[in-house]
Amino acid sequence: MPTLTRVDDHLEIPERLPVLALRDLVFFPYMVLPLLIGRAPSLRALEEAADTDGLLLAVAQLDPETEDPTASDLHRVGTVVRVLQTTHLPDGTARVVFEGVGRGRVTRFSSTGESGMRATLELLTQQEADPPGWKPEASVEALCRRVLRMGQDYIRINPDLADELAAPFAGDGDRVRQAHLLAGHLLLPAREKQPLLEAADVPAQYQKLRALLEREMEILQIEETIDQQMRRHVDSERRQAYLQEQLKIIHRELDAGEGEWGDLEEKLASTPLPAPAQDRAEREMARLRRLTPASPEAGIIRTYLDWILALPWEARSPDTLDVARASTILEAEHFGLEEVKDRILDHIAVLSLVGELQGPILCLAGPPGVGKTSLGRSIARSLGREFVRVSLGGVRDEAEIRGHRRTYVGALPGRVLQGMRRSGTRNPVFLLDEVDKLSRDFHGDPGAALLEVLDPEQNKTFTDHYLELEFDLSDVLFVATANGLAGIPEPLRDRMEIIRIPGYLDTEKQAIAREFLWPRQLTRHGLAERNVKLEDSALSGIMEGYTREAGVRELDRQLSRLARKAARGQVEAGRASRGRRPISAEQLPELLGPPPFSRVSRESEGSRVGISTGLAWTAAGGELLQVEVAVVPGQGRMQLTGTLGEVMKESAAAALTYARSRARTLGLRSHFQDELDLHIHVPEGATPKDGPSAGITMAVALISALTGVPTRSDVALTGEITLRGRVLPVGGIREKAVAAAREGIRTVILPADNEGELARLPQEVLERVTFISVSTMDEVLDAALGMKPGLMAEEGGGPSPLLT
Repeated sequence: MPTLTRVDDHLEIPERLPVLALRDLVFFPYMVLPLLIGRAPSLRALEEAADTDGLLLAVAQLDPETEDPTASDLHRVGTVVRVLQTTHLPDGTARVVFEGVGRGRVTRFSSTGESGMRATLELLTQQEADPPGWKPEASVEALCRRVLRMGQDYIRINPDLADELAAPFAGDGDRVRQAHLLAGHLLLPAREKQPLLEAADVPAQYQKLRALLEREMEILQIEETIDQQMRRHVDSERRQAYLQEQLKIIHRELDAGEGEWGDLEEKLASTPLPAPAQDRAEREMARLRRLTPASPEAGIIRTYLDWILALPWEARSPDTLDVARASTILEAEHFGLEEVKDRILDHIAVLSLVGELQGPILCLAGPPGVGKTSLGRSIARSLGREFVRVSLGGVRDEAEIRGHRRTYVGALPGRVLQGMRRSGTRNPVFLLDEVDKLSRDFHGDPGAALLEVLDPEQNKTFTDHYLELEFDLSDVLFVATANGLAGIPEPLRDRMEIIRIPGYLDTEKQAIAREFLWPRQLTRHGLAERNVKLEDSALSGIMEGYTREAGVRELDRQLSRLARKAARGQVEAGRASRGRRPISAEQLPELLGPPPFSRVSRESEGSRVGISTGLAWTAAGGELLQVEVAVVPGQGRMQLTGTLGEVMKESAAAALTYARSRARTLGLRSHFQDELDLHIHVPEGATPKDGPSAGITMAVALISALTGVPTRSDVALTGEITLRGRVLPVGGIREKAVAAAREGIRTVILPADNEGELARLPQEVLERVTFISVSTMDEVLDAALGMKPGLMAEEGGGPSPLLT
C-alpha cells in the first residue's frame, strides 16, 4: 500500500485512513486534546485505527447539528491525528487523547459499512514545518511577531484561558507550529477556524489570524468596559444597605473594645508601678485605644500590658525574723546539714538587726539525693517568704533567662521574670536548680545571661528582652543547686557562696529514714505505724546490701518497695488482722530480691601486694578507688587500663618516674624498668575516671608491687604526686572523708595542705577515721607500707625478689 512520509519526523502515514467526524471542532496539528467518542461511526473508526497504527483523519462537519454525517456533510481538509490513550467508559463511550500530526486534503471518501468511512488523502506538508534553512522575509517575520504578541494578549485578557498557554508564543520558534497552536486556542466556532486550517501558506495563515485576533480583542475590551461600568453602577439602595450594616458592626466592635480597654485602664490606674514602667504602660495603652480588639497587634500589646501589671514591682512579703523559729523549722525538716543551717540562721539574725540585706547567692553543691532542693523550700518557710523553683538542666538558649524580644511570634519573658510573677512578691526565695547542667550553643550562653541575675551589683537593674524595663532583683534570696562545680562557669561561680554538702554517714541515713522517709512512705501507702514495724537490722541491711550512694534517694526507693509489699501483705491477710507485722533483715531477700552489693570486711581482707585504695570525688559523692599493679618480666613497657583520663595517665607516669629516681633507696636495681613490664589497672573499666587525686595511690601500689611489701586494706590515700616526690593538695576532702568512714576505712593519708579542712568534718568521721597528713612520698611510704627509704639505703636493703 502506498504511504506518505511526513517531512518533520518521518512518520509514515497510510494513503487511506478512517474518518472521525467532529462537531463544531477543528483539530489543528501539534495539538493534544482529549475527546469523548460516543457515536457508532466514530467508535467504528477508532477500532479501524488499530490497523493504521492508531492514525485517523479528523474532519469538521459543515453543520454541527447533523447527527449521522455523510461525505457531503464534511469539509475536505482535516487533520491527521494519532491515538495516544484510550479509556473505555461503562456507558459504552470512550475517552481518547489525540495528537495532531499533520494536515490532509481528502481526494475521495469511501464507505466501509455500518456507516463507517475512509478517506483517500494527500498530505499538505508544506505547512507542517519550516523548511530547513528557510528564513521568512522581513515583512512576513514582522507579521508573525505582531500576530504572536496579539495572541499572548488575547490569552491574558480572556478569562476562560490559562496564562500558561501563552508560553509557546514568546520568542522565536517554528512559525508554522506557533500558528497552528494559536489557532487551536482561539475560542471561535468551527466555521471560523476552518479557513485557518485550509490556509495555503504561512503569510496567508497569519493574515487570517490577525484579522480574527483584532476582532476578538476589540470584543473582549468592550466586554471588560461593560463589566467595569456595571460594577460601578451597582444599585445604590443595596450598596447603602450594605454600608449601613457594616457601620453597625463597626460600632458594636468599638463599644466592646471600649469596655475591654476600660477594664484594663482601671487596673492600670489602681496598680502602683515605678515611673518608667508607668510611662511605658500608658504609652502602650494609648496605642491600644486606637486598635480594634480583633487586630493581631492589639493582642500583642494586651499581653505585654498584662505582664507589666502582673509583676510584683512593689509587693513584698514580710520577713519572719525569728531565729529560734527558723532553727526549729530547719531541724524538723532536715537532719544534719549544720553548715547550711548556720548560714541561714546567720542571715536571719543580720536581717533582724539591719532590717534589709542585699540578697545573697548561695550554691548548695553536693551529690544527688542529699536534699538540696527541699532545703531551698525549707529556707523559704523559715524566712516566711514565697518559694519559686526554676530548673536549669539542659537550658541552652539565652532567651530562656532574658526572654524573647517582642518582634518574635509567641515572645515571652524569661524564666526569671516568670518565676517572679508566680511568686507575687519582689523578695521570694528563688531556687535555681541544676545550675551546673547549663549548656551553650548558637542560641547564646545562658550561663553568661545569669551573671546579671546573680551579680549583686547588677541585678538591681535586671532587664528582660521582652519587658525592656529594669526590674529590681536585689531583694531576692537566690539559692542555686549543683552536683559539682566543674560544670559552672568560673565567672558565675565567683558570684556564689559555695556550701558543700558531702553526703550522709550510715548513722545519719538511719536517722533520716526513721524520722522522715519511713513515716512518709507509710502515709503514702495507707499504712499505720502501729501495724508495720521496720526493725533496725532491716534498715541496716538495706543500707549495706541495696544502696551505694551519698544521698538517700535510693534508700527512699527501697523503703517504698517495702511499704508496697507490706500493704499487699496486709490486704491479702485481711483487714481483720491488725497485729503488728515486723520487717527484719532476714526477710529482705524475699521482699527486695538478692542484695546487689556486699560490704567488704576490712579485717578479713588482709594485706595485699600491688594493691592500694584511693579516694575519688564524683558527682554522686565520694567513692573508693582500687588501683592494682602487676609486674611481669618484659622489656620496660607500661600498660594502663580501666578507662583512665589523661590526668590519671600522667599521674601513673609520674609515679613510675619517681620510683625510678628512688630505685637505690627503695632497694631496686637502677635499671629495673628495662627487665619488667608494668600493668596498672583501675577496676570498673566501663566507668571513665580522671583527676590528679590518685597520684600517690598509684605510686604506693607501684612500689608495693616492685618491692613485695604489702599494703593495708584499711588505709586509703588521696593526693597528687610530683616527679620530686612532693604531695600536692586536692579537692573534695569532705566527700572523700565521708566515703572512707562509710566504707569502714580506718586511716586516711592526705596532703598536709588539706589538713585545715579536717576541722569542718562531722565529729563522727573524726572519731572513726585517723587522718595522717603528709608532704612527701617518703612520709606516704612510711604510713602506707611501713617503709623508710632513707634507712633502707643505709642498711643496704637488697632488691625485691621479683627482680632477682
